[in-house]
Amino acid sequence: MRHYCQSPSVFYTHNFFVIGQQSESGSRPWSGNRVDRETVMSNVKQITKDEAYDTVPPGDFAAMMEVDRYNKRSTAFDKIISATHDHFWDPVDPRYIDFSEPFDLENEMIVSPDMVPELNLPCFQALPEKEKVRFANETARWFMSSILHGEQGALNLSASLCHILRDPGAQEYAANQAREEARHVTAFGRYVKARWGKPLPVGETLSGLLSEMVHAQEVYKKIVGMQLLVEGLAMGVFATLYNNSRDPLLVKLCQLAMTDEAFHHKFGKIWADRTIPKLDQEERDLIEDWAASCFQTLLFNLVNPEQKKALYADFGLDWQQVQAEMLDAVTDEDRREEMKDATNVFRVLVKTLLKAGIITERTKPFYAVYVDMEELNNEDDRMVGDDIAEQGISFLKTVNFGNKKAGVQAAAE
Repeated sequence: MRHYCQSPSVFYTHNFFVIGQQSESGSRPWSGNRVDRETVMSNVKQITKDEAYDTVPPGDFAAMMEVDRYNKRSTAFDKIISATHDHFWDPVDPRYIDFSEPFDLENEMIVSPDMVPELNLPCFQALPEKEKVRFANETARWFMSSILHGEQGALNLSASLCHILRDPGAQEYAANQAREEARHVTAFGRYVKARWGKPLPVGETLSGLLSEMVHAQEVYKKIVGMQLLVEGLAMGVFATLYNNSRDPLLVKLCQLAMTDEAFHHKFGKIWADRTIPKLDQEERDLIEDWAASCFQTLLFNLVNPEQKKALYADFGLDWQQVQAEMLDAVTDEDRREEMKDATNVFRVLVKTLLKAGIITERTKPFYAVYVDMEELNNEDDRMVGDDIAEQGISFLKTVNFGNKKAGVQAAAE
C-alpha cells in the first residue's frame, strides 16, 4: 500500500493556467512517495463490480451476438439516454450557433487579460500593446486547440467503449456520447477555423494521456480518466471561459458543450456509485493510484510554460525565463487563493474525485496541499457549470421543440 505525504509545494493555477513545475523550494508533492505511473499502468487488471459495466476484450465481437445478452439490458442509463433529445444541438445549423459572427482579433482579447498571467511579467511588459493582444489571442488559440484535441480523444474513447461494454444500455449510452463528442469536434474545429484558420499541434502531455485512456483495456481507466477527470476538467474550463470570454461566440459554444458534458459526467458518477463501495483494498488502491497519477500529470504538465515553448518563441521569449519570472511573481498564498475559486479547474477535479469516493484518508493529504478538503466534502454534489448547462438546455428546448411541425418538415427534407 502506498502512503502520500503532504508537501508545501503548490502551483499557481489561475483557473486553467498552471505555471511552473516546482515551487520555490524545488520540491514536488509526492517526493519520495510519488506514484510510479508506469507501474500503475502496467498492472492490467479488469475490475467490474456491476453487470452494467461488464466488458469483453475489444476484439471479441462474437460476445456481442450472444442471444442471451440482448435481453439483459440495464435500465441504469435510460434517464440520461432519454435526455439526449433535450440537449441536442447541431453545430452546422445557425439556429443553434452562428460561426460567421465576427471578432476583432487585432485589437480585442478573446479572454479577459486576468486569464493570461504572463502579461504581468517583466518580459511581457516590454511588448507593444498590439503584441500583448496578439499573445493573449494566440494563448486562446493554443488552449482552444487543446480543447479540440481533447474532444477528439473523448470521441475515440466513447467509441472504444462500444467495443467492450456487454450491456446493451451501457453500449447505447456510449454510442450517444460518441455522437455528442463528434459534434464537439465539429463545433470547436469550426470555431478555431473561424478565428485563426487552423489549430495548433497537440501538446505532448495531453497527447500521451489521451492515448493511454483510449488504448486502455481496463474500463475503470477509461471511466475514471475520461468520464470523471477529463469531463470534470472540461466543465471547469467551459465555465471559466463562459464567465470570462469577451467573444460572444465562444461564450455560446461553451454553454452548448456544457449541456452535453454534464450528462457525460453522470455516466462516470453512476459507475462510481455502483463500483467504489464494492472494491476490496487492493482494487481501491489501484483505482485511487490511477486517479492520482492522472491528476498529477494534468496538474504539473498540462499547461505549464514548457508546453508553450513554440508560443513564447513566436514573441522572442524563452520559456525558461517566463517560468522563472512567474515563480518570482507568485507567492504560495496567491496560489492557495486561486484554488478557492469554485471554477478553478483543478479544484473541480479534486471535488469530482472526492464526491466519487476515489479520494480516501490515504491520499487526502496530497490533495489537501491544494484545496480545503473539508470544505469540498461539505459542498453538495452539484458541479461547477451545472446551472449554466441547465440554462443552455432551456434554450435548446425552445429551438428543438418550439415548432415541432417545422422541425418534422425540415427532417423530411
